[in-house]
Amino acid sequence: MVVYDDYGVPVGAYSEPETLTHQAYRVARAFILYRVRPVAQRGFLEIRSRRWTWKSLLTLVKVLIVVWFVALYWGERMVFKDSIDACRWENWENWASDANPHRVLFVADPQLVDPHTYPGRPWPLNTLTVKFTDQYIRRTYSRMQKVLYPDTTAFLGDLFDGGREWSTRTTKSPETRYQKYGNSFWLKEYDRFGRIFFDHWGDGGMAPRPGQPGRKIISSLPGNHDLGFAKGIQTGVRNRFNAYFGDGNRMDIIGNHTFVSLDSVSLSAFGEPDSQSLEELWKPAINFLKDAKTQKTRLVQRELRAQQGLRPYPQFSHDIINEQELVQAVLPHSDDSVTEFPTILLTHVPLYRAPGTPCGPFRERWPPTPPPKGQTEPLENDERNAIRVAGGYQYQNVLRREITVDIAEKVGDIQYAFSGDDHDYCEVVHKDYDSSGSGIREITVKSISWAMGVRKPGVLLVSLWNPVDERGNSLLVDSSGPTIQTQLCLLPDQLEVFIRYGALFGITLVTLAIRAALIAAGISASSSTANSDSLLPTVEHTSSAENEKADPSSHRQPDSCDTSSNSSTSSERGKLQVRSSNARTRSGSPNTGYGLPATQGNYSYPLVQHAGYFGPAEDEEERKGMKVWGTVTTKKTKPKKKGLALIWHEFVYSLLRVGVVVFGWYFWLIRHW
Repeated sequence: MVVYDDYGVPVGAYSEPETLTHQAYRVARAFILYRVRPVAQRGFLEIRSRRWTWKSLLTLVKVLIVVWFVALYWGERMVFKDSIDACRWENWENWASDANPHRVLFVADPQLVDPHTYPGRPWPLNTLTVKFTDQYIRRTYSRMQKVLYPDTTAFLGDLFDGGREWSTRTTKSPETRYQKYGNSFWLKEYDRFGRIFFDHWGDGGMAPRPGQPGRKIISSLPGNHDLGFAKGIQTGVRNRFNAYFGDGNRMDIIGNHTFVSLDSVSLSAFGEPDSQSLEELWKPAINFLKDAKTQKTRLVQRELRAQQGLRPYPQFSHDIINEQELVQAVLPHSDDSVTEFPTILLTHVPLYRAPGTPCGPFRERWPPTPPPKGQTEPLENDERNAIRVAGGYQYQNVLRREITVDIAEKVGDIQYAFSGDDHDYCEVVHKDYDSSGSGIREITVKSISWAMGVRKPGVLLVSLWNPVDERGNSLLVDSSGPTIQTQLCLLPDQLEVFIRYGALFGITLVTLAIRAALIAAGISASSSTANSDSLLPTVEHTSSAENEKADPSSHRQPDSCDTSSNSSTSSERGKLQVRSSNARTRSGSPNTGYGLPATQGNYSYPLVQHAGYFGPAEDEEERKGMKVWGTVTTKKTKPKKKGLALIWHEFVYSLLRVGVVVFGWYFWLIRHW
């Protein structure tokens, strides 16, 4: 029963139109049901029906894919795993069995690649360099935090490459080509540094190891690429760096050792011909050095009290202090006679040494010069193996001698010094300066980046073990023995990995080209469908006359009730007749028999018996592309490829098969670290 509303309109006769979302859903569902699913089903049935043999499995294309899978896994996973695993603390630490050393990781010269690094490099190559260097540093640093899990991570300067060039609100770059990079660009670089190092510092966890006070990261030491050098430093640039990373001059008690970080690039402005006008640059470092010994003692006292569970400082005495004495009042300390901890100096620029002072056997770019025949000791003067004593625009390879002497005297009792800047490893012993023991042993740490001129980047691992009593006296059996052990940790040679990828790519091209040539020569079979027979039954193309000659009964007038004459005749000939979808096309007017073509010639029976007849072609292109043979209409088949065309087709086809799978695997590896 039809129900009408107040306006006489049947209820439910009209409805709201579909939303775009619902229409899109229906289109997507139809596409999946009628396009994607049939293809997937055909592929699944083909796989199920295929007879798997060793010959079908061990094809050249599949072998190349497997080789690429192994090569990429080696280059993107195994080389990093093996290099970091070789640096495990237990592999080289040599302390007593009951020792619980404090472990430090030194990272030098990341120098994140930016427009300042390769100013003439074109866009695609420069972008790829940034991406791959960041990825390399992030991978190695993250894995070190997971596997080595250092208690303290300290950076030795040059965090950025062009940090000194990016303008602030009050300064501009000295070079015109960099003045378009302002403070916002520096902030983006700072965020990039944080995403690489700060975000992955806790990948191995945040909890301190048993017996250790906690985990720490120190990144405040500036380099010449961060600030500039000496009089080239702009105050605004340094203030910006200090605001985000902290003061470059600082002291830390780490593992019962006193770490003294010194902003040596700013200190180098002291002693310049116009140094009085540069006082704002060098004065903070000079004041820091002036109070260095006093500050060291106070920090040691504070640390010893904290280890005993006491307050860092004694309570104030409740005395009346005159106004004149208030200015000189300082925090009280319990005792000034405690034993100092061993002192370690951190500086970006290496200390001065005589020209030609050799750096030792671990220097990569310039290994030691072989000694003369009959001499076993290394050369005392080796210019090739040494850090060159020179300087230039915004850099100086080593500090001036007078500044080095001043540092050694005012800091006092320096045992070790760790520096950066040179990008390669260098180890020397300075015996000409005030130090604790037989001299200051300085290690210049390798750069962690593979874009800084060294094939094998590296970091330095330092193990500290110095048990003391409540007054700072050593509890070691041999109190004069070393409290520091170091180990150079070499990282993967990324350039070698790329070279191996390139060599394998060349082998892939050659082997696929040979395969294509063998297929064209008929020696090998093709795996593509370009020249293979159709998987479906086909029809032999014969004319009507030929059909009548082959089967005289083909033109007999069938009984009107014989509905299987065509199929029976086809089965007798062993061929399959195909009925085109166009045969079912009807015209819009029923006056002509509902679109059926009028009978022609001697045919008086219904034309349904002639299923597949098109009638006259209405389009010239259709007439060219279609041909009627008897009762079957098919498109002309393309001629088979031969010669160079076949070689090129097989080469491209096989290369695409390898490339699609290999690149999918490669992108998965670089995204899922």
